[in-house]
Amino acid sequence: MKISDRGVLEIAEHEGIVPAPYRDSVGVWTVGVGHTAAAGGVNPAKLPRGMPADVDAAVLDYLRLFDADLDKYEARVNAAVKVPLKQHQFDALVSFDFNTGGIYRAKLTEAINRGDKGGDGFMGWVKPPEIIRRRKAEQALFRTGNYDANGDQIPIWDVDSNGKLRGILKTISGAELQRLMASTGSGRKIAAGPKRSPWAGLIAALLALIGKGKS
Repeated sequence: MKISDRGVLEIAEHEGIVPAPYRDSVGVWTVGVGHTAAAGGVNPAKLPRGMPADVDAAVLDYLRLFDADLDKYEARVNAAVKVPLKQHQFDALVSFDFNTGGIYRAKLTEAINRGDKGGDGFMGWVKPPEIIRRRKAEQALFRTGNYDANGDQIPIWDVDSNGKLRGILKTISGAELQRLMASTGSGRKIAAGPKRSPWAGLIAALLALIGKGKS
């Protein structure tokens, strides 16, 4: 299976995009969309500190890395889970493994492979405490198909030269994230989630014009 469009947005909203190395809540060097050395490839601890001169170019670079990481975590979930999954269940597990790296050893996975799809095991991974909201969102997604991400609040963070987050530079929409990922040339074919209304683009454009008129 491949992660769906909405699953990609779910992870991106949970993680945000940080175009320079930073220490996460437990001190692990991280960059881009939740990329750590454990994912392989780029080691954030060895990257230059501080914000890049060209933030937009750095964001594109780290979206390429995000795409490669998604391939790895999709493969891990496909290998670890031996029973059929619905799309929203697969998406929830990719998000879980992307954050914890625990898909192979989690009791959650053991339960699913026994046929227990209650999702109780998500809440066995709740350290540090600030991750609890994400675990609850993943559990709800797995159980109900309720995607927590609303697709228009993906933050791009500012970070100082010591690897400390300083605040949000701006947010981008899910549609903009997809456009940027497509522009990287990675070729990712995001699996189909629920189809958007053909009027969605027109409505978004009209809302943008109204917003400009108020500014």
